[in-house]
Amino acid sequence: MDDISRTEEFNREAIAYSEYYKGKIQVLPKVPVRGLQDFSFWYTPGVAAVSLKIAKDRDSSFELTGRWNSVAILTDGSRVLGLGNVGPEAAMPVMEGKSLIFNVLGAVNAVPVPIRIGSREEFIGVAKALEPTFGGFNLEDIESPKCFYILETLQKSLSIPAWHDDQLGTACITLAGVINALRVINKKIEDTRVVLLGSGAANIAAAHLLAAAGFKKGNMILADSKGILEPEREDMDSLMINNPWKYELAMQTNSERLKGPSEKAFKGADVIISASKPGPGTIKPEWIKTMNNDGIVFALANPIPEIWPEEAKKAGAKIVATGRGDFPNQVNNSLVFPGVFRGVLDARAKGVNFDIMVAASYEIANFVKNPDEDHIVPTMDDWELYPSVASAVASKTVEMGLARKTNSREGFYKTAQELIEFNRNMFLKMMDEKLIRDLPGGIKNER
Repeated sequence: MDDISRTEEFNREAIAYSEYYKGKIQVLPKVPVRGLQDFSFWYTPGVAAVSLKIAKDRDSSFELTGRWNSVAILTDGSRVLGLGNVGPEAAMPVMEGKSLIFNVLGAVNAVPVPIRIGSREEFIGVAKALEPTFGGFNLEDIESPKCFYILETLQKSLSIPAWHDDQLGTACITLAGVINALRVINKKIEDTRVVLLGSGAANIAAAHLLAAAGFKKGNMILADSKGILEPEREDMDSLMINNPWKYELAMQTNSERLKGPSEKAFKGADVIISASKPGPGTIKPEWIKTMNNDGIVFALANPIPEIWPEEAKKAGAKIVATGRGDFPNQVNNSLVFPGVFRGVLDARAKGVNFDIMVAASYEIANFVKNPDEDHIVPTMDDWELYPSVASAVASKTVEMGLARKTNSREGFYKTAQELIEFNRNMFLKMMDEKLIRDLPGGIKNER
């Protein structure tokens, strides 16, 4: 089956299975109820004592309620996958899928919360109002540049971690993939020339994270639909007002001051990180031919990469990654956020930052013991990855003074492993016992 036909088959299955199951997640009790008398301590009158204890110490809500393990997935549906502004209702299937991954891979209780808002300030107001309920916020599918302002504001004003997965999660797995790709071709970080094609949420965050990991900003070139970003481009004054995050990088990157269309940036590049318009055809093979030998191409657009991997390889790329699991090297944030949130929740963290993300990226990269052209990142089947990332993240929050709860690296690993393993075993048991129904018609999807 060719790439296009396989994608169409996935689409048909997704609609059929969604109609059958009518949602991917549900809420279940986690405490025993042996009879009506048990409600005397789960609810009234005993619950009043729990409320009074929390009223005296708000942080005790992380120990006495499910807040410690609860995350809200907040979105306004303004930029869903590669689909654009489809609205909060249409964003719900994606947020449910995200919740499923959070739970299956990270043992995190994630609640999808698509919201209808009219402004970025209103979005921030909703998040602040919901803060007492959750241990963290995963922001999702919010258009640029609104997403930058929302994340920046929430990170400064909340006492729980705020994470925008399209920025931070994608940047984190991208860095992990680049680290191992450079190991394969034996090239040093400080000598690497990186082109970031697309200057939206993912690549702006990636530029900052790469810099935090030691890549030189002067060796980075960002490009968008109008061409290469550089200080003399005619729209710089407008960007300074409307998108200061993009403007700042235009000033700090591209030390050679290259100008012109995006394809000019490919010449002499070592790494292309594309988070741009879905393809195929967004990246042309002749552009890749102008890269340095052993070129690395990350074509991360979903659902269709900017160039098919086979095309990129034929054009001379040594290593190719996409965001899809049906090709080698799936650079997908699903390898990041379950472990990161497991870690910040276990540490009852007050926030998350680029230093913590670099630690997570290296933990993911180092999980692959012998990286090669077709294996630069783990896969979602490597469930042992997630407690490793969780312990690295939790330990880093302690080091940075952001943790409410301290432990050793080994202690955090044990906590995360036990939670994830218990949750995984429960999930598999429910499938074995048919408490979770088989796919329609008894199909066993073993792809």
